[in-house]
Amino acid sequence: MNGSDHGTEALRCRVTGRVQGVFFRASTQRQARSLGLVGHARNLEDGSVEVLAVGSPAALGELQSWLRDGPPGARVDSADCASEPVPDPAPGEFSTR
Repeated sequence: MNGSDHGTEALRCRVTGRVQGVFFRASTQRQARSLGLVGHARNLEDGSVEVLAVGSPAALGELQSWLRDGPPGARVDSADCASEPVPDPAPGEFSTR
């Protein structure tokens, strides 16, 4: 992951499976906020969900693990994540789109 002077990193994930219409984005938002992360979760046209999260490496690792299962009602087939540069400016909160 690409870090800054403050130990902040960014992770972008694409989650596939039954992840739309099951409160996946709202649940991801709650989980990310509880971990102190900022970023977003949004539905993609292909039925997957994209998650961009920015924060500490430990919190990003916890979110990545959570994304592999998702909330009750979801069926996650894959959660493919990759590090990327921290956006400038960084998001101010974790939102859904």
